[in-house]
Formats: sequence, C-alpha cells, structure tokens
Amino acid sequence: MGELRDRMVQDMQVRDFSPRTQEAYLAAVRGLAVYYHKGPDLLSDEEIHRYLLHVREVRQLSASTRNQIRCGLKFFYDVTVRRPQAALTVPVARQPQKLPAILSREEVTSIVEATTTLRHRVLLMVTYGGGLRVSEVTHLRHDDLDRDRQLIHVVQGKGQKDRYTLLARCVLEPLERYQRVYGRPSPWVFPQRLHPERPLDPTCAQKVYYTAKARADITKVGGIHALRHAFATHLLEAGCDLPTLQRLLGHGDIKTTMRYLHVTPRTLAERVSPLDQLVFTQPLPRR
Repeated sequence: MGELRDRMVQDMQVRDFSPRTQEAYLAAVRGLAVYYHKGPDLLSDEEIHRYLLHVREVRQLSASTRNQIRCGLKFFYDVTVRRPQAALTVPVARQPQKLPAILSREEVTSIVEATTTLRHRVLLMVTYGGGLRVSEVTHLRHDDLDRDRQLIHVVQGKGQKDRYTLLARCVLEPLERYQRVYGRPSPWVFPQRLHPERPLDPTCAQKVYYTAKARADITKVGGIHALRHAFATHLLEAGCDLPTLQRLLGHGDIKTTMRYLHVTPRTLAERVSPLDQLVFTQPLPRR
C-alpha cells in the first residue's frame, strides 16, 4: 500500500484516532488488498461487496469484527481515496447482546491471591479497585495516583476523555512496597522490564490475568476486562447509584452503564415475581 498507507495514517492521526483504531483500520484495508492481490484503490464496488460476503460466509467472523472491517474500509474510501463505495453503505451487522460473566467477590479474591509476584498482584488490585480498562492500567503514571484523596486520574481514556476513579485504601500499602522493591526509574507505574521508558504492553497484562485465573481454577470466560465488569456489578450491589458509576467507568451514555443492572443478582433477587402476588385457594392436583 506504500503511499496509500501513509496517507491513511496521516488522515487518522489528524483526527486523533487512537493507536489501536489506526491498527485495526489498516488491518482491514490490508486484508482486502491481500485477498485480491492488488491495490485497494483499484477495486470495484462489486469486488468490495464480495469481500464483505467472504468475511461473513467463509471466514465466519463475528459481527463486531465485521463492523470493524467495514468501518476501516469506509474510512479508507471516504476519506483517504475520496471515492465512497456503495457496498459500504449497508447497515452495520447486528451484534448479539450477550451479558458478561460476572466474577463473584470470592472469585476476584482467589484470582488476586493466585498471583506469584508483588508486581502482578498490585496490577490486578489496581485494575479491579478502579474498574480500569487494560489500556488504562498499563498507561498509569505515578503522578496519576492521588494517594491522599484515594483517586486515580485516568488520562485520555477511551474516547480521549479524562476521568477520576477509585484508588482503594487497601492497595496503598502494596503499592508502596511494590515501588520500594522495584524502584521508580520510569514515569509508568507498570513499565516494561527491558524498556522502562515504555508502558507495559496490554497483552502482558492479559497474560498475568489468565495465568492467575488458571491457578485459581476459575473457568468463567473472559480476559482481564472481567475485573472491570466485576467492579461495576459489585458497586451496584453495594448501593452505588448509576450516575456515579457512569462517571467512574467513563461511559459517555448511561445506557451503557445500565446494562450492569441486568447482571446484578441482588437487584434481581429484590424483585417479587407477579406469581407470588396471586392468591390460590384450590389445592394442587395430585398428579
């Protein structure tokens, strides 16, 4: 793609797209070019349409992945090439609405305690205690931790928004010990070992979580993001109101926060079935 790739990167950078979004969009266009073995700017609308059918019918990619590919291609053709394609005006694929598997407090405790190093334990404690996304915890700087107010300043989180969330009291002492043991040669709370000037890669944080989950013999699906889901659900169960939880999680729309109402067992348990409000006078049939 050469020159086209450079132009697309510039178009995304000037619009302040996140590095992950840039990588995903480039991968979408690269996949199209590889499929046809020619420049994507030379492809017809029919060819693009066939490729979209290919990723659905043959590769059987998920709806979210297909939508990401569609968005990347649409950006390339609309902005970089300035040649809108009719094949990309179709509605986005409908994604099945699945509720996340929620870890109980006991399961979170088991996972945290299954870590084998102080660094890994503090990483998972801070993630759960603040309801952080993996990219947010790996990009924490020492200056982002307000120990006096027990707050974490999340700088430019998802959607390039700043927010404050919770720094748990019980993590303060482990944090101090961690910093005494490992020192502070880097501005990052969790730097790379060989390159302390760089933040920890999110894939490494995922591996820490998966390893601890396996050691704890927890079989619920999901990666380290499950700690964020657990944070939200456990706060709701403890009586936290939705607007406050929305601010802590950094959701732009409260509807996104409201999905946790559907996975809060205590909220459901407090509801009375309408069947229980009926009065039956006849005995049960014998058989």
